[in-house]
Amino acid sequence: MARSGKEYLEALRKDPPNLWYKGQRVEDPTAHPVFRGITHMLARLYDLQHDPRYRDVLTYEEGGRRYPTSLLPARSRDDLARRGAAYKVWADAHLGMMGRSPDYLNAVLMAFEQSAEFFGEYAENVRRYVQYVRENDLCTTHCLTNPQVNRAKSNLEQADPYIPLGVFSESPDGIVVRGARMLSTLPTADELLVFPSTLLKEGPGAERYAVAFAIPTNTPGLHFISREGLRGGDSSFDHPLSSQLEEMDCLTVFDDVFVPKERIFILKDLERCNTAYAETGALMHMAHQVVVLKTAKTEAFLGLISLIAEAIGADVFPHVQEKIAEVIVYLEAMKGLWARAERDAKPNRYGLYCPDRGAIDGARNLYPRLYPRIHEIVQQIGASGLITLPSEADFEAPIGRHLEKFLQSASLPARERVQLFRLAWDMTLSGFGARQVLYERFFFGDPVRMYQTLFSVYDKEPYKERIREFLGWRKPQPATVASD
Repeated sequence: MARSGKEYLEALRKDPPNLWYKGQRVEDPTAHPVFRGITHMLARLYDLQHDPRYRDVLTYEEGGRRYPTSLLPARSRDDLARRGAAYKVWADAHLGMMGRSPDYLNAVLMAFEQSAEFFGEYAENVRRYVQYVRENDLCTTHCLTNPQVNRAKSNLEQADPYIPLGVFSESPDGIVVRGARMLSTLPTADELLVFPSTLLKEGPGAERYAVAFAIPTNTPGLHFISREGLRGGDSSFDHPLSSQLEEMDCLTVFDDVFVPKERIFILKDLERCNTAYAETGALMHMAHQVVVLKTAKTEAFLGLISLIAEAIGADVFPHVQEKIAEVIVYLEAMKGLWARAERDAKPNRYGLYCPDRGAIDGARNLYPRLYPRIHEIVQQIGASGLITLPSEADFEAPIGRHLEKFLQSASLPARERVQLFRLAWDMTLSGFGARQVLYERFFFGDPVRMYQTLFSVYDKEPYKERIREFLGWRKPQPATVASD
């Protein structure tokens, strides 16, 4: 049933992931200085499911039990709208700054479940697993691409064919996998999903890399090796985002990991791996969650820069108004794409209602180009105020009286003005903020390849035909065969 924050934290303490930080095993992520903030933020998100204000948005009832709306089967446009509203509540709670909240992969799992026939002999495995996640309201993460050892060579041409993750051996009980993948964000999850990511274009022998499965994050032989943390400290005044939202990114190592046969979804099937996301509707559903998330994030930036401009009296200047209006345009574009994605949804061949792909592709290709510009606007309006940032301790010290005098603003006392600018710093200029830019640039993959994919799948013919008609071109006539 719908989980509480306390239940999530207790499960994490009882069965922690195989998580490593700076050479040390993390025994209790809920108490670790780097992971404590994000685990307690997740707990707060789960608790919102039981808040009377949000319960009927974040959960749905079936058989007298409550389940997360992010796992509600999308059997109509109304279901899609309910799912979008639930995404928005969680996204607003973290200002759109948490990229791997559990609802993201729940969208994928729901699509896989409703299109389970696609998985052939493993269809029942998919159905049972998603029901298991639904019944326990589990938190999942996933790993994406293979290590960047030598991109000029294929998986099979690497110095070791098991640098990329692949099937090492098979038995009647399951498979053993070996290798590594990047990039597990949010390793403080209950389960790891290993799904296809990039297309497998290699020939014979590449089947070993065509695999999809799910395992607990504490599975023997599975290791999450973390990068250095970007958490600036415990103070939510000094580090309002990084103190709570350092999701962490990890290299995921599979040291001969056993995967039970009931946890396998795809095995040595290149075609299914290459078409899984599009054919099941998972691509559109995961992007639906992302469009809502990025809308919430843009709203947060609009609120931030509006308060900054107002605080320092800069909102009277035309060039500042122009920049704020630019962000308004970006926001309205995202809101429009979100609305159209739900309005023009259609069922796939399995009966799953999928958001409109044109709107989804527009949003996921547009936002990586908008986001760096939004950062730039924050920096242009905030200017030197983003640098003059004393700490919470400075305000409590005897020197604090000087800060109260010299750091006040047109509309805010000094403490609130500094708090606002520290949030702007954490959103854009801190290590946390810089990571957000890189994250947004490559969220769905290489932007160039994404544009190439859009070019190849988008139906341009109706627009070409309009030009032909305007120019009065004759339509090509079918060839005729001369008779004797």
